[in-house]
Amino acid sequence: MQIRARLSMSADGYVTTPNGWPALTADPAFVSGQSHGIREFLADCEAALMGRTTFEPALTNNRWPWPNLDVFVLGSHRPEGTPDHVTTDSDPARLLERIRSANRGGDVHLIGGPRTIGTFHALGALDRLELVVLPMLFGGGMQLTPALSPETGLTFQSQRALPGGSVEIVYSCGGSRGGLPGMPASQV
Repeated sequence: MQIRARLSMSADGYVTTPNGWPALTADPAFVSGQSHGIREFLADCEAALMGRTTFEPALTNNRWPWPNLDVFVLGSHRPEGTPDHVTTDSDPARLLERIRSANRGGDVHLIGGPRTIGTFHALGALDRLELVVLPMLFGGGMQLTPALSPETGLTFQSQRALPGGSVEIVYSCGGSRGGLPGMPASQV
């Protein structure tokens, strides 16, 4: 089992639009559940993990966004209308143990904002960070850091061009790196 965060970002580094929507939703090429490599990504996943803020809008969707996945939600309470098959817990370490005990060998899609991703990274549970860089500039919005520390050790795994001009970049998240040098790396 690997816990894999996949999120989109603008070319200038924002994971949300200035008004708070996920970056991917601003791309005219976006088709929910179909575009930007999401089908290939989900083929290896058996579970979805997210924070309550990401989860709650799904309760009013016309269709359940995770029909073939076990769903785990980190939150201080179980939102009204949550289906019985959804597991909720307020403690991230305890929720992680519940995910591991329920796992049948597939990966876990860590959905959510930087705070949720940072929480599971701090537990040593974030295995891969998958970014879809959009050919757009937002000039504002939410960034992945500081919730995910700049000392996070990223090791390049792969990249591929996606239809519409976006690029998928995959990193493993093992270990950590030292601080940024005081001068250009070529002069150290």
